[in-house]
Amino acid sequence: MKKLAVVAIGGNAVNRPGEKPTAENMLSAIEEAMGYLVDMLDEYDIVITHGNGPQVGNILIQQEMAKEVIPPFPIDVNDAQTQGSLGYMIVQALRNRLAERGLNREVAALITQIVVDKNDEAFKKPSKPVGPFYTEEEARKLMMEKGWIMKEDAGRGWRRVVPSPKPLDIVEKEVIQMLLKNDVIVVAAGGGGIPVVRENGKLKGIEAVIDKDRASALLAREINADELIILTGVEKVALNYGKPNQTLLDKLTVEEATKYLKEGHFPAGSMGPKIEAAIDFVSAIGRTCLITDMKKLKEALSGKTGTRVVRE
Repeated sequence: MKKLAVVAIGGNAVNRPGEKPTAENMLSAIEEAMGYLVDMLDEYDIVITHGNGPQVGNILIQQEMAKEVIPPFPIDVNDAQTQGSLGYMIVQALRNRLAERGLNREVAALITQIVVDKNDEAFKKPSKPVGPFYTEEEARKLMMEKGWIMKEDAGRGWRRVVPSPKPLDIVEKEVIQMLLKNDVIVVAAGGGGIPVVRENGKLKGIEAVIDKDRASALLAREINADELIILTGVEKVALNYGKPNQTLLDKLTVEEATKYLKEGHFPAGSMGPKIEAAIDFVSAIGRTCLITDMKKLKEALSGKTGTRVVRE
């Protein structure tokens, strides 16, 4: 029996640092990422999730610039647009990688809605970075001109932030289960899912961007995954990241991860949501969360690197 894993790919897998966010560059980066994931398929069935912060931020900029010609869409609709476009690229790239190796597997990207609470405190305190990085001077100018909320993002520059409510339920979870039972590789909860609320028995979109790692942890719980794998830009989680006393971690218990999170070792704009997602998944069903660099995935799966978050 193969293991079932939810694999969350980060922004570097969609748009390499320093590259222009063109469709060609994005597809090239995704094709590279899918090469690493295909290596897993002998031992794992996988559901792939992905972020969309930079991409939805870019769409918001495009719409802001064209608002006198075409009215901007609400953020939830833009979330759906990126879920569709990135899902298309991932499915195409993965199919091509499978074909190169003579593997015959079906792949499907599923438009995924995720229920949030309209009274979530996140709507009062926007925190999810979207779009490109700016200098402090550029950020302050944008705050004045456009009324955006901008925050410094883990020493990398300033970015616009939007509400990021907690994901509560996955509308299409039974469809995902059906696809998995039929041996389909699924791309789901893209960009953290499309945020919706339930009102009077109906679903309604709401303007926000759900963190993809939190959504991935919820999805992993809902489908009873054996493992949550979060791929990011670092090989291991670190304490005092980037400082002279930086310490790389091979393993973290939930208790340790919670302690270090409270002490501020994992910033909200970078490693924080990944650690929160790991704590959430591991605490709920007692299985392991692996955090590592995509390029080190094969080594990490064999226990040679990466950081594992475990119950105790």
